[in-house]
Amino acid sequence: MDTLSSLADGFAIALTWQNLLLALLGCFLGTIMGALPGLGPSNGVAILIPLAFTLGLGATPSLILLTSVYYGAMYGGRISSILLNIPGDEPAMMTCLDGYPMAQKGRAGEALSLSGIASFVGAFLATWGLILLAPQLVKIALLFGPAEYFALFTLAFATLGGVASTNQAKTAFAAALGLGLAMVGVDTQTGVPRFTYGEVHLYDGIDFLVAIVGLFALSEVFIFLEHRHGSADAEGKKIVIGRLVPSFALLKQCTPTMLRSSALGFLAGVLPGAGASLGSFISYSMEKRLVDKEGTFGTGDPRGVAAPEAGNNAAAGGALVPMLALGVPGSGTTAVLLAVLLSLNITPGPLLFAQQPDVVWGLIAALFIANFMLLAMNIPMIGLFTRVLMVPPRILMPIVAMVSFVGIYGISGSSFDLLVMVGFGVMGWVLRKLDVPLVPVILGTLLGNAMESNMRRAITIDNGNWLTLIDSPLSIALWSLAVIGFVLPMVLGKVLKGRMKMAKEEEGAVID
Repeated sequence: MDTLSSLADGFAIALTWQNLLLALLGCFLGTIMGALPGLGPSNGVAILIPLAFTLGLGATPSLILLTSVYYGAMYGGRISSILLNIPGDEPAMMTCLDGYPMAQKGRAGEALSLSGIASFVGAFLATWGLILLAPQLVKIALLFGPAEYFALFTLAFATLGGVASTNQAKTAFAAALGLGLAMVGVDTQTGVPRFTYGEVHLYDGIDFLVAIVGLFALSEVFIFLEHRHGSADAEGKKIVIGRLVPSFALLKQCTPTMLRSSALGFLAGVLPGAGASLGSFISYSMEKRLVDKEGTFGTGDPRGVAAPEAGNNAAAGGALVPMLALGVPGSGTTAVLLAVLLSLNITPGPLLFAQQPDVVWGLIAALFIANFMLLAMNIPMIGLFTRVLMVPPRILMPIVAMVSFVGIYGISGSSFDLLVMVGFGVMGWVLRKLDVPLVPVILGTLLGNAMESNMRRAITIDNGNWLTLIDSPLSIALWSLAVIGFVLPMVLGKVLKGRMKMAKEEEGAVID
């Protein structure tokens, strides 16, 4: 009953006119950014962070706007996958396998509507999972001391590569780079400047938002400048939408698929580092084994569209569970949202539900509202979203750059921060060229100071004894999970990546 009472209070917050308009705006912009190949939810949220701060929004309205963008981008990723066979982001890759063949058969409208409904089911059930599971994790708050928090942060870094990763060395390098950047500034315990090189602007450290916008948004602009021809594939393709609303029989056929995939996707999202890509892949693979008796998957089977869409959207909701309850992001986009929370002086973790209930329950209520908005928006506005795909990158990228510069300058009023942002943009471009993930860099910058403080505090309490870091059963369990989370991708990663590549090649062969 306490949960339902708290949820009712959250709806009272989310149903104000300002928050409803922000949710609607976030859903619309998120769907567009998800539909544009290459941007995806991480970039979409990063690009709009300056807008939230420039508007002077409070903690709850800012989170409502940005999480609506997150959910909208997860919805939107399927549009270019189905219409152009170009995934809007990595989780939408599996939607290409049956979505594009459906479009080629003149059933693009049905595929888009069905994927929107599957996305709704997955996200809706995941939000209920968030309500039921996150408060249970809060009950372990009293078990956490400095040593346990240090082990928890280590777990976050160890699982960053995700189960679908094969190169943990690059992930470890990126995390170390982020931790190094977190050390820039005045040491909070000794008052000694570190790595500032006499530059006064660096005494406060590196601003999370400047780093995020530079690494994600500006690096995307630099990637475009490198390939100035843009994505001409989107131009000149004739798109036949066909029937918009799927039949009742089709929905009945796909309902069990959506429910099973939502459960699998949610579990994948809750695991730190697994994320929506794994949720999409395992949902599609499991459904193919269960129901594909006639070998129709990969040739335009509607269940092959419903499964990955329900799975990746459920994973998006599941990724919010460890972020809110433990302060450990479950995906790249939740790492960006974690930076927003820290910038608003809100510390995610076991005590968040007790200390900031208005923020948490207002956000959860807004997720329900955003889901219904996205369902209502995505079916009648399919025509509009397909036209957005025709926007040339040469027009889109200058807008991204303008929003980045104006937003960051509006927040800080410092031209030095603009130079730092450009530096991070170049760094992001170089790292992406080397195939080094950006999320560990951000997470290292975000959590580095807290990780160092907890380590120092734990050792100080035990008179300099380093063994205190592995002294309690909880810390031992967290260290064990960290080791497993780091080693497991090396064992299973190649297998999963190989299967995903084979699925993509099979889909390409069917289309040819």
